[in-house]
Amino acid sequence: MKSQARRLNRQDYKTLSLAALGGALEFYDFIIFVFFAAVIGELFFPPDIPDWLRQLQTFAIFAAGYLARPLGGIVMAHFGDRVGRKKMFSLSILLMALPTLAMGALPDYHAIGLTAPLLLLLLRILQGAAIGGEVPGAWVFVAEHVPEKRVGFACGTLTAGLTAGILLGSLVATLINSLLSPEAIAAGGWRIPFFLGGAFGLLAMYLRRWLHETPVFQQMQARKTLADGLPLRNVLQNHKRAVLISMLLTWLLSACIVVVILMAPTLLQKQTALSAALTLQANSVATVMLLAGCIIAGLLADRLGAAKVLTIGCLLLALCSWVFFTQAARSPTALFITYALAGLSVGVVGIVPFVMVRAFPAAIRFTGISFSYNLAYAIFGGLTPVCVTLLMRFSPLAAAWYVLALALVGILTGLWLGWADRRNAILQQVNA
Repeated sequence: MKSQARRLNRQDYKTLSLAALGGALEFYDFIIFVFFAAVIGELFFPPDIPDWLRQLQTFAIFAAGYLARPLGGIVMAHFGDRVGRKKMFSLSILLMALPTLAMGALPDYHAIGLTAPLLLLLLRILQGAAIGGEVPGAWVFVAEHVPEKRVGFACGTLTAGLTAGILLGSLVATLINSLLSPEAIAAGGWRIPFFLGGAFGLLAMYLRRWLHETPVFQQMQARKTLADGLPLRNVLQNHKRAVLISMLLTWLLSACIVVVILMAPTLLQKQTALSAALTLQANSVATVMLLAGCIIAGLLADRLGAAKVLTIGCLLLALCSWVFFTQAARSPTALFITYALAGLSVGVVGIVPFVMVRAFPAAIRFTGISFSYNLAYAIFGGLTPVCVTLLMRFSPLAAAWYVLALALVGILTGLWLGWADRRNAILQQVNA
């Protein structure tokens, strides 16, 4: 019990810092594509096709990364449960860094014809496979390193680090577009962010060599209790309830970030008189508040438990997001204040990995989280923008209603977790 309640030591902070840094850089590498989608579409597809078709093909290549996540995540998780967390943790960042570097050096359509978009698609699929293994692997890695009473803080901090990759991508894209003309960007400036991401990814991989295998996996090796056969079969046969809960929470995580952080600036620009520069500045503030919210949610989970934090956090999410979508256009001040509060409330997603790492036993934990998270992210991460856009035909507040629905899912899940915790406590007392 003493080791479970101890404070984080220097090695714990080192592990958490390197995991968060690597995760942020991987997320940067994964999403930097979307910030330069327009110029990539012009350079990598035939110049005589319609603009809408070029844009569709470009975003289809971007979406391919999401579709590749489940397969890459499941394969890497299988070996993570069988041969070690650290090996897959290092492999995932290498699989992200190399394709990102290759994207920066890839010849365009004018140089190699249709081979250019095909190679771009292949590299994007490799990126998707890498991110599919990185995120669940990082959550498992830090959760199995830190004391049990600090798992919430570790998972929340790591989730904040992953989200910081989105902010980093936005800042780099803004800097490139501020310093270079559109002609200079098309001539090669767009390659700079990819070279930076690949180089930093390789640096992060080098730094990760100083990390150690998790104590939990080492104990399973020593006791010969590693997963037998296919871990995925065990997950699907014996842990359906954990898979369902994990997928619902992944829906909450992915869709909230997509709607409130990624889609909201564009929606505000289209529906109100707010400028692009103003909404993007407010978006940066909201993203910073999201990082803080993830850490706060993790800290509270360690003290209050997942059920209470999830239930109360989703109530705040419903309130703050509704106020944001209905009041943000009133003035620049209202925009910044309501967007900051909405970003902070979205930080409730920092509790998602805390619930998932506790939902699966250690022997199949990596596979259970990876399957649930990546499958749900591929479905909801891709369908959410489509659903919100279609619902906009019926209500200008479609995005707000969608987030309210997600908050309700989170509240019901929190109540169910609370009931399950009370039932388990009663059973333990009866058995004692």
